[in-house]
Amino acid sequence: MLRIECPCCGPRDHDEFRYGGDASVARPANDDPDPDAWYRYVYVRKNPAGPHREFWQHVVGCRQWLAVERDTRTHAIASVSFARKSST
Repeated sequence: MLRIECPCCGPRDHDEFRYGGDASVARPANDDPDPDAWYRYVYVRKNPAGPHREFWQHVVGCRQWLAVERDTRTHAIASVSFARKSST
């Protein structure tokens, strides 16, 4: 089980959170008419082995969106921060 250190609520089990996706993928502009850009954004993803940035929402606690840096091989969490401050 993952233990995520919520900046507001402290360490919590991962089942209090909802996975929100890859934090390194850039969303196309809302008015971008290119269907290929939207296809790549929605369906084309890398499956990295190693350190990776992800969005998680603390749905059972403070409801904050967090950016979590997690190693996908070991599930070790290197850092957790508020998503709005660390978005790329």
